[in-house]
Amino acid sequence: MRPFGETIFAEMTRLAVETDSVNLGQGFPDTDGPRSLIDTAARHIQDGVNQYPPGLGRPELRRAVAADRFRRLGLDYDPETEVYITVGATAGIAAGVLGLVEPGDEVVLFEPMYDSYAAVIAMAGGVRRPVTLRPGPDGRFTFDPGELRAAFGPRTRMIIVNTPHNPTGTVFTREELGVIADLCAEHDVIVLTDEVYEHLTYDGAEHVPPASLPNMRERTLSVSSAGKTFSVTAWKTGWVMGPAALVRAARTVNQFLTFTANGALQLAIADALSGEADWIRAQRDALQAKRDRLADGLRRAGFDVQRTQGTYFVMADIRPLGYDDGIALARSLPRTAGVAAVPAQVLYDDQDAGRHLVRFAFCKRDEVLDEAVDRLTRAFAG
Repeated sequence: MRPFGETIFAEMTRLAVETDSVNLGQGFPDTDGPRSLIDTAARHIQDGVNQYPPGLGRPELRRAVAADRFRRLGLDYDPETEVYITVGATAGIAAGVLGLVEPGDEVVLFEPMYDSYAAVIAMAGGVRRPVTLRPGPDGRFTFDPGELRAAFGPRTRMIIVNTPHNPTGTVFTREELGVIADLCAEHDVIVLTDEVYEHLTYDGAEHVPPASLPNMRERTLSVSSAGKTFSVTAWKTGWVMGPAALVRAARTVNQFLTFTANGALQLAIADALSGEADWIRAQRDALQAKRDRLADGLRRAGFDVQRTQGTYFVMADIRPLGYDDGIALARSLPRTAGVAAVPAQVLYDDQDAGRHLVRFAFCKRDEVLDEAVDRLTRAFAG
């Protein structure tokens, strides 16, 4: 793990605090989730739900996750054997990789990639096989099917599919997922999905769970969480779903990592999954407006902004401003402009592919976004 030091998210947040900058680097909202969710959690804590819940997770939440997945997406999971609660999606992803990847196994994944993927593959002794997402003529990032096929080989054990995708904002289409599914069937590969932004898709983009494609359920371990859906990222409550054998592999590892998650929060989330559909829709619509607000402002400041279909983020090309090194710019922005962002190149194995890109988070109050845009405009547009 020597190559893995302080995460870029921690570094940018630290710089933002030191310089009193507007932090559009780390992806967390600056408003809370639904009032009922907060109140229900507080009530359960006050009522004494403060000790270890069952290792599998509270049955109420496992049942709620299974019911939500079936109601919205038509995927039928047994809450007793096919749903498992974790300390956030990050722990679920880690447990899935560590439980299913052996030393020397190859893992295909798309870059730019969420930084924990590379770290946990290294922990498992696996070998990364990244496939680069690039923007097309419409600004939407996607993959080249030929490059994806070339990444699969006799040692391929797993592919990690993050949709909606952080940081590019791409929501993979049914056709794109079909290409992935065909290769997984051909090479007998396990799919691990990161779907934490599944509710946050914009302009009518459809979230298609890879497990819903023909013959994919039996080879797919799906991961999601409450943090992004309900704007409670600090609650760190996630879940894995899939065939009992794949879930058991993740559970076997996770019992020696985080073991279990906060029971009172699990109970509150169980209620919210069935009772807060209107709040989730309103939050999605509000975030779509924030995306547009920030993207328009960044363009006025001189950035070229790529198309975002989901998540909390927009990717901005810094070359129109005369820069070509995202790390250097991101490290200087807090002091020169009073704004923090994340350089995309640290999320690539092929850093040249992302050297000209930075990621901004739009999950903030409108006045915060406006202040960030004003500061950037003064710094770059005069």
